[in-house]
Amino acid sequence: MRTFRVEGIIIKRKDLGEADRILTVFTKQKGKIQVIAKGVRKVISRRSPHTELLNLSVMGLYSGRMLILTEASTIDSFSDIKNDLKKATYAFYVCELVDGLLAENQEHKQIFDLIKRCLFEIEIVDNPKPVIKKFEQEILILLGFWPKERLFLEDSEGYIENIMERKIKTKRILPQEF
Repeated sequence: MRTFRVEGIIIKRKDLGEADRILTVFTKQKGKIQVIAKGVRKVISRRSPHTELLNLSVMGLYSGRMLILTEASTIDSFSDIKNDLKKATYAFYVCELVDGLLAENQEHKQIFDLIKRCLFEIEIVDNPKPVIKKFEQEILILLGFWPKERLFLEDSEGYIENIMERKIKTKRILPQEF
């Protein structure tokens, strides 16, 4: 079957050519995937609002040499996060961790649910820091990098950077109390 539908959260995007964009989407069914969204940067594109960062969307994809976005509809745009700079910073940190820690095309339904729950919690709380600390611990446990017996991770960013083998870029713009 060359066309299929997935539910996913857009965690990264990169412009391609004049009107196209490459999206990194973390999906419930396929894990982290790369999708080409043709023409979404055009003013008249009907898919453009559904392919914004942090959107939880249902996407129709065509499988060729690369996955091509054929249709999209937004389930939740997390507008409260996007309207609050502090919350948006924490949400982008979550996206960077997911992109850096997970391999492509590997299904992780528990992690998809964890990301979705984390974004919903960031949207409603005043201080997202405890939500992020809990997210870091849970994703490390689910991926097998951290034993369940040890409850507290003192230098989570340093530990995660060692796993990713690179610095976390969003760490520079996180609030100082993080």
